[in-house]
Amino acid sequence: MAVVVAGQAKPHRKTNNQPNGDIKSDCAGSHMTLTLDDVLAVGNQLEIEATNGSEHILLTPGLAAKCGYSMESDPWGNTRIYASLMGCYVDNIDDQFFNIGLRLKMYSDGTSDVVTRDVTKTCSYSAWASQEIVCDRNYMEISKDLGQRDGSPHTKGHAGNRKDDLTNNAMLNVNDTAYAIWKMTFYTPEPTVMMLDEVHEAGYGAMTSPNRLVVRSPYNTAQTYSEDVAGVPMEVVKVGTYFTTPQGLRIVDLMAACPTGGVTVYDGTISWHIPRYITPLLTGRVKILEMHMGINGKRLDKAQMASRGYTLSSTDYHLVIELPIGSPDGYFKSHAPDYQYHLSYTVEPMLELLWIAKDTQSDTRYKVLFPITTPLMRWYPDMADETIPEEGVFKVKFGTLLHDVNLVNITFSTGVLSAAECNAKGFLQEQKYSNGSKVYLLQVPFSDDVVLKHNPEPLLTAYFLPLTYGFMVMPEETPFSYSLAVDASLNDVVLPSVFGTCDDATFFITVKYGSQGRNFETMLGTQMLTPELGNVYGQTENGTHLSLSLPYTSLDVAFELFDTSSVKARLDVLLWEPINNWTLSEFSLACNFPLTTTKCYSNGTMTALSVKVESVPNLLPHQLTLRDKSCKPYFSDDRFAHFSFNVNACGTSRVFFGNYLLYENDISLDYSAKAYTSPVEPDFRHTVSCYYLVNETETLEFDHQPLVNIPSLVIGTGQLMVEMSLWQPAYFESALLHSANPQLELILDNCWATLQEERTSLPRWDIIVDGCENLEDRYITTFHPVVSDQRVVVPSLCDLKSRDGSGKCQRH
Repeated sequence: MAVVVAGQAKPHRKTNNQPNGDIKSDCAGSHMTLTLDDVLAVGNQLEIEATNGSEHILLTPGLAAKCGYSMESDPWGNTRIYASLMGCYVDNIDDQFFNIGLRLKMYSDGTSDVVTRDVTKTCSYSAWASQEIVCDRNYMEISKDLGQRDGSPHTKGHAGNRKDDLTNNAMLNVNDTAYAIWKMTFYTPEPTVMMLDEVHEAGYGAMTSPNRLVVRSPYNTAQTYSEDVAGVPMEVVKVGTYFTTPQGLRIVDLMAACPTGGVTVYDGTISWHIPRYITPLLTGRVKILEMHMGINGKRLDKAQMASRGYTLSSTDYHLVIELPIGSPDGYFKSHAPDYQYHLSYTVEPMLELLWIAKDTQSDTRYKVLFPITTPLMRWYPDMADETIPEEGVFKVKFGTLLHDVNLVNITFSTGVLSAAECNAKGFLQEQKYSNGSKVYLLQVPFSDDVVLKHNPEPLLTAYFLPLTYGFMVMPEETPFSYSLAVDASLNDVVLPSVFGTCDDATFFITVKYGSQGRNFETMLGTQMLTPELGNVYGQTENGTHLSLSLPYTSLDVAFELFDTSSVKARLDVLLWEPINNWTLSEFSLACNFPLTTTKCYSNGTMTALSVKVESVPNLLPHQLTLRDKSCKPYFSDDRFAHFSFNVNACGTSRVFFGNYLLYENDISLDYSAKAYTSPVEPDFRHTVSCYYLVNETETLEFDHQPLVNIPSLVIGTGQLMVEMSLWQPAYFESALLHSANPQLELILDNCWATLQEERTSLPRWDIIVDGCENLEDRYITTFHPVVSDQRVVVPSLCDLKSRDGSGKCQRH
């Protein structure tokens, strides 16, 4: 990157003179070089003034090219300033010693301070060739020794003009002690004549030193032209200079030809081709005496070239310098065309030749300072995934990026975070290397919201982190971005679990959530646990557990087997993930619950309860019968069948043994029933039996005491009106109406319900038997106390029953 010397008015600022510890000056042949480390930082401006005695002259770009000054800097502020020993404002002592003075001014944006550096350097140089040609970055310079007569023939086609000019020598005011330039003729190839003032006004430099004539021309002026030499484009300036000497008027022809191309880049190598014979400069055969390669204006010896991988070779038509891209003498620069990251590499090789013309023995030193910047090269920074899944943190290293690239933001799945926000969250670290390049280390915990998660397997979690880095190339502020993604897997899932207990009537189930919370569905038996079902089963939950209470008679409970006094019931709980249909946990709890299935009554009747078990899933309880197929349940539902029959009916068998009489019957399925469609199921048969003692003598001890007052019963007759009311749901109330006699008491002996209006029709449901609730009914009758109120005047006229501790029905 060629930095133009700035020349503009600056506001008043505070001047701060500082020592020159960070400036290094060197003499390199016909040049003096200043090197400034990290002074011209991004955002700063540098002004250079030439010291001319007590005067300081600002070197604008045009004046710098005319007077022999140039400057080069890289994006990190490392700057080189070149001054020709034959430049303006140089104290020249007999063309051997040269005192150069420069003042450097650094302006920092946003501050009022100006940092200044005053630099002076004395260089000695005496190895002048008779002609020296310098191709610098912004100008071409030719200097010629005036101590020798120019023995080369004059340019053809202009001899007449030159003769006329010499004839007019007497008309000039000749200074006998100094050389003085009169006029100059530029050939492009047509001649253009300019007086010295016009030459300077046109941007050219022309001067004489104690022994030499010096002419400088910027590139691409009206008086320069291009010429192809051996396939290499050259910028050419050709001028005839008329000047006075103590001996009279003299004409000197000067010419410079500087390469403006010849560079190829292939496979990581820069090849620079320079014509071996620069024909515009040569009028006859020459012999090359010296050939040197250098970097940044300084020669390199063979060992230095070998250590850097540089080569200088020749072919029939070219001299070739080859340099590997990335050598330490150059630098990379970032670019972002079309939002894509690119690099260019800049290096400044130097070629220096010394040849002698075989016909005149006049020697010429030819030096080219040639900054080369490669075409843009697409660059893909490395991405290193250093994640260790067991640590639970994504670690991504991204780089290397140049010093002139800043990270602006990172786009995550949840949105965009600035670099400052990433730093605040502890995500981001910037690591810098000694050469100014940098890498970014990103550390994001798996648990953060910006990380996407899913489970490819029940116990495995896959973590996915998509990223888009947003960068800015400085100082151009050109944006570009890079997208990438990293993933990791970890067996870190803790599955939910189920455990439970039972009492004599209820299942108590607890579901403990796993590491992923309530992300599962629950199956109770064959149906899903819904909020409505959860309300039925008293569901409670917190952030870690879910609890349920299920009566063993619930439809979600399976009956495994039963006997005369108990039933074995089982509750199956399944936890499953519905998206992938994964089973997360299975649990079964089987408990024995007290249940009387057979009762024997002294009046010769039996009641039996048959239960639908899991092994016969298609059984319909209402299709069960006793041995006599006409003896069917007096009540049944989906799970139970209730039978009541006399021991001498329904096919009941009778067997005597000892003092006992055994009555036995079977409850089985009527396979002739049309609804039974699964003959592959096992036969269902439930045997019920009752034992009666045939011969038994019981001795009762009692103490007889005569009653003092023997109660007597007075039998009365009359008409009583009784009312029974049915309430919803299933509330019954009995009351004796139109009586206020507290000596009367209402007692219900038997109460039943039928489907038909006929009170003797079947089926029949006993609600009250022998004055008490029917314990054979699943829905046991509950008697409520009766108290006096506005409606009930005499509570004894309403029925009220309860049981004592022995289970016997007592009347109140």
